[in-house]
Amino acid sequence: MPLRRSKGNMYPWCSHTWNPIFGRCSHQCAYCYMLNERRALPELHFREKEMKTTLGSGRTIFVGSATDMFAHDVPGDWIAKVLYRCKLSPGNTYFFQSKNPGRFHICDFPPQTIFGTTIESNRPYADSKAPSVHERASAMAHMKGKRRSVTIEPIMDFDMFDLVRLVLDCDPEFVSIGADSKGHNLDEPSWAKVQDLIKRLKMFTEVRVKHNLGRLKGKT
Repeated sequence: MPLRRSKGNMYPWCSHTWNPIFGRCSHQCAYCYMLNERRALPELHFREKEMKTTLGSGRTIFVGSATDMFAHDVPGDWIAKVLYRCKLSPGNTYFFQSKNPGRFHICDFPPQTIFGTTIESNRPYADSKAPSVHERASAMAHMKGKRRSVTIEPIMDFDMFDLVRLVLDCDPEFVSIGADSKGHNLDEPSWAKVQDLIKRLKMFTEVRVKHNLGRLKGKT
């Protein structure tokens, strides 16, 4: 089976996506793009046929782009199968992102791996069943020596010092920042505040601005 090329506003630095685990994520984030694109998502399941996918070499593959494959209810043997298949194609860089990064610590990953988590704000917004942003940051902070990234998307209003501190604790190689693309009416920061955040983050990491962030330019 051919590997799917990455497209859209996801991550331009990822060349391909691969989703052997698919279905309704238990985090149930209200702004999830999958809920908007696929309203009749099936129950979480393992796609055995995906194990025949040719992963190739020289690619950067976002594994699990369509669901959080490290959510608490995803069977460990499913994750082990996926990681084993990745290790059979060591010439790629693999990107894994989760709002439950504490589970990264109990899995055996291929050597060329980038670990990511999402931190939308430092404030608690009651629209997700995922672990808190403080739990996520703490788990990432304990991954010393590993390549790490943080995604602030969809960015929601925040307290500057506390959000910068959370991101700094993760010690990311880079940070991706994007805005809501699906009209969820989120509590968003002003453009000036976003610009200030970017300036502060650039003091210790690379910042990758996603195209959809431009929508906030007119926000005061």
